[in-house]
Amino acid sequence: MATKTRRESRIMRHVRIRKHLSGTPERPRLAVFRSLKHISAQIIDDTTGRTLCSASSLEKELGATGNKEGARKVGQELGRRALELGLKKVVFDRGGFRYHGRVASLAEGAREAGLEF
Repeated sequence: MATKTRRESRIMRHVRIRKHLSGTPERPRLAVFRSLKHISAQIIDDTTGRTLCSASSLEKELGATGNKEGARKVGQELGRRALELGLKKVVFDRGGFRYHGRVASLAEGAREAGLEF
């Protein structure tokens, strides 16, 4: 049997996590994706399969980069957009990534903006 790549291992972890996590209209899922250069997050209602709002370090108006400070900005902007929609509580889905570094910074930024998870 061939060894798994880092990407395949992350996807398997994400599938294992998603067995227990699901977003509802009352408490949607905050999903995080981290690439080598950027980070993005979206709030998803899994019952309808709709993305309610999103934020990414690729957005020019955010002026965020892919580092920890940029991840915090993305989290704050996502939290602000979610509060505009009336969303206060979310379920955090780290997407198979460790809750460490940029993923943790994004979560802290979202909490600073007023999201609860």
